[in-house]
Amino acid sequence: MNLGNETRVFPITKEQVWESFKLVKANGGSAGVDGITIDDLAAHPRKHLYPVWNRLSSGSYFPPAVKRVEIPKSDGGVRPLGIPTVKDRVAQMVIAKELEEQVDKHFSPNSFGYRPAKSAHQAIGQARVNCWRYPWVIDVDIKGFFDNIDHDLLIHAVSKFTDRRHILLYVKRWLKAPVQLKDGTQIQNMEKGTPQGGVISPLLANIFLHFVFDKWMEEKFSNNPFERYADDIIIHAKNEPEARHLLKSLRERFEQCKLELHPEKTKLVYCNRKGRRKRKEAKERQFDFLGYTFRSRSVKTKEGTIIFGFSPSISRKSTKRISEEGRKLGFHRWTHLDIVGLSKALRSKIVGWLNYYGKFHKSAMKMAFRHLNSRLVK
Repeated sequence: MNLGNETRVFPITKEQVWESFKLVKANGGSAGVDGITIDDLAAHPRKHLYPVWNRLSSGSYFPPAVKRVEIPKSDGGVRPLGIPTVKDRVAQMVIAKELEEQVDKHFSPNSFGYRPAKSAHQAIGQARVNCWRYPWVIDVDIKGFFDNIDHDLLIHAVSKFTDRRHILLYVKRWLKAPVQLKDGTQIQNMEKGTPQGGVISPLLANIFLHFVFDKWMEEKFSNNPFERYADDIIIHAKNEPEARHLLKSLRERFEQCKLELHPEKTKLVYCNRKGRRKRKEAKERQFDFLGYTFRSRSVKTKEGTIIFGFSPSISRKSTKRISEEGRKLGFHRWTHLDIVGLSKALRSKIVGWLNYYGKFHKSAMKMAFRHLNSRLVK
């Protein structure tokens, strides 16, 4: 789609908007408060995308309200998720791609979340290696991270990477975009928080934690490796006193940056395995990270012998989530399909689960598939 480009206040081209739309379309997602879907934009790109470019490039673009929905959490609570309109997701993608080109090369190699050529499996693999090298882990949980990011501190962090006026202008506007609640009322976001679900939110989170955590760790605790996937953080320590000192310093650091570590979910974990003495005083002996549970288990070596190690496998929460999804699908009632038809209908989901949760200790998935098999038998 080439509509030609005209001179504008900001150097944003129509090609950028079109390429961003293709990325948004590939990611999928539902409509926002305006009810316009991705298919609507695909059917009439000139009608919908030309105004996006026109306003972005002239400095007159203001984001519409973000639709808030509540996603159930495994602990019984809910997580607020913000759904921008499809056109706003396109606008966010334009700025996010431009900003990402400037900032990603400066990020820590221990930051894995929402980055090109980085993945959750890489973070899990590195954590597995470090758990064998270091006996202690700090499982970090930031209380309400996306809801509590301070706007002024975040803009200051973004300005460390870029002085482009249009990027700073639109980041400020997205941070203050109104939120539409379920009953239709709108609230204005003024001082803190960035909605989960926005295209640019993960990148802004990475920029913020780059200064708040990654750089701070490299300067103050360079001997303690870590893995960070967005706001999921695991830190490794040689002994318990070192781990407790680091955790105390970490709490103070986050308080300085107007964030708080969750007092119950942030914990010290002892990584017990062969060759390490048993620590009766160690209360926690396992932790969850990116859908996997790290704990002591039997591990087969390259030589074929079985030893007592510390490694990841699919977590109980993830197993429960797969079973729950199978229950919601209700495929045991799809009596109009034979086994071949069922396999075709379920293939993409099952392959997705296997590709993600089967990367490490695939045999631990037998419980999840036991539930699926029982529904097939029905």
